[in-house]
Amino acid sequence: MIIYILKRLIAMIPIMLGIAFIIFTIMDFTPGDPALLILGQSATREAVEQLRVEMGLKDPFFVRFSRYIYNIVTKLDFGKSYRTRKPVYDEIFKRLPVSIKIATCGMVCACLFGIPIGVLSAVKQYSTVDNVSRITAMILVAIPPFWLAMMLLLIFSLKLGWVPSSGVASWRNYILPCITLGLVRGGDVLRITRASMLETIRSDYVRSAHAKGVPESVVIVQHAFRNALLPVITTSGWIFGSLLGGAIVTETIYSMPGLGTLIVMCIKLKDVPTVLASIILLAFCFGVIMLIVDLLYAFCDPRIKAKYAR
Repeated sequence: MIIYILKRLIAMIPIMLGIAFIIFTIMDFTPGDPALLILGQSATREAVEQLRVEMGLKDPFFVRFSRYIYNIVTKLDFGKSYRTRKPVYDEIFKRLPVSIKIATCGMVCACLFGIPIGVLSAVKQYSTVDNVSRITAMILVAIPPFWLAMMLLLIFSLKLGWVPSSGVASWRNYILPCITLGLVRGGDVLRITRASMLETIRSDYVRSAHAKGVPESVVIVQHAFRNALLPVITTSGWIFGSLLGGAIVTETIYSMPGLGTLIVMCIKLKDVPTVLASIILLAFCFGVIMLIVDLLYAFCDPRIKAKYAR
């Protein structure tokens, strides 16, 4: 198992390099002058050119990219922000906890909503419960997140005044964003749980358990549900990874200083070091999450654990 984890971590190195190269290339082609951004529109042309030389912006593309990767590998230096002239991780680590809290709480809400209803819908197939849950899942998947966020904000914050409308001052500020993400993503979790459970309860070993007189609750929980978890775990891991940097709309509507809003703002200002460091960090987090998902397979399926052991 340890060797497998090490192999996966080593395999992430070329992935990180590829992501860094792609983002560096895209940001290089976007319009804008970082030196002019730093000095302001009133700066003289000579001052702008001098700063461009000092920052190495006049060097060839591959020279700048190689220097950036070299600084990361040797010094763990991801550069300084063009806006603040401070190390980029000073601001990233201030905003990352907000994004992690939103993503974690949203994923928990999605699982608490989608998994139980998905299991119940599969067990009661073609019943009223099944029809209602399938329609609910389709509606939630089709609802735009920004519309749902604005409706929740209008009703529970502006009209009723139960929760704050913006900021991250207390845990109450996270209620509406987490419900928004939980409902939208809960539809996906519900659908995949229902489909996986339907496939599992039609298996031979489930029918054999019924024939032996095993109680229905035991068959569903111990035999069917555990084997149906693998696709659910995969979907949940992918959703959680996407929520880390993909909840930009939710963070914007609720005025939450997360990592997604930072990336969007820095792209507009062409703050290349901050954008690069943020996306590399999110990509690394996503890779670690998918590694954890693979390891969770071993706890759900003994056959996979035996494969890892070999």
